[in-house]
Amino acid sequence: MRVFITGGAGFIGSQMAARFLELGHAVTCFDNLVLGRREYVPSGASFVEEDLLNLDRLMRAMKGHDLVVHLAANSDISKGVEKSDVDLKNGTIATFNTLEAMRKVGVHDLLFASTSAIYGEASVKPTPENYGPLFPISFYGASKLACEALVSSFAHNCGFRAIVFRFANIVGPRSTHGAIHDFAGRLLKDSSVLKVLGNGTQQKSYLHVEDCIDGILFAWKKLMSAPAATDPLKREMFECFNLASLGVSNVKFLATTVATEFASAQRLSAVPRLEFGESDRGWVGDVAYTWLDGSRLQQLGWKAQLDSNAAVEKAVREIIKEKIEGAVAL
Repeated sequence: MRVFITGGAGFIGSQMAARFLELGHAVTCFDNLVLGRREYVPSGASFVEEDLLNLDRLMRAMKGHDLVVHLAANSDISKGVEKSDVDLKNGTIATFNTLEAMRKVGVHDLLFASTSAIYGEASVKPTPENYGPLFPISFYGASKLACEALVSSFAHNCGFRAIVFRFANIVGPRSTHGAIHDFAGRLLKDSSVLKVLGNGTQQKSYLHVEDCIDGILFAWKKLMSAPAATDPLKREMFECFNLASLGVSNVKFLATTVATEFASAQRLSAVPRLEFGESDRGWVGDVAYTWLDGSRLQQLGWKAQLDSNAAVEKAVREIIKEKIEGAVAL
């Protein structure tokens, strides 16, 4: 099978590409390298450096593939505050182009990365997939919600088989943003103090990238193992799953874990002190408390190996190691 991965040089995409190669599949990584890095593309994968906004180039690259894994997006939610059209272009329009390219070149199977941000400030916690109404509070969440609607519409009208995954906060090596990534970067600049946006009470579901990939592959094998029907009316499938671990972790736990691990890795005489803000949000558009109900995917037979706190602890070790090694290399 030939797999086409958008964002294939990025945090999740490059590690997803490696897993598909291990399974014996041919892989093409498509990435504009705004957030991705060429060196992350695994050996054995084809690589196309291009933007999803270039529909003609996208169609040429996608032709002949059997499965699209659409991971590309502006995953830095706070960027939307500075530039309100970044998620429209890199999220909604890029997703439309991906779906349109699939329609035109005859690829019918899609795995799509959505987000917990589509729920906004949900009143039900843990939040299930059928929660509503959906009122996202960030441009990123709004874009992903629009993307889900496009995926559903293309599945219905074009006979696609599509699985949407609403991600928790994914953490682990090669990340380009997020609290752990930012905290480690700040400590490299000043190891005496770690300044935290917000008061540290924000709580979120965290999922390690390895569990994220395992969950996606589990659902793909479970629901798309049979060949697609040739009749578009019989082929249509649309499924949506929260992809999360058990529990939640607060920002104070993240900051404490990062500071402690950084002090140990750098053999500091004292753990950096923590300095918190006053707001219960990290930034405008930040949902202060997210807790995803992952039971629907669990009922099919999958659950994360690591709970939220354990995912954070593992990711902290990995990211700090990366940051320190990168600083030494410079």
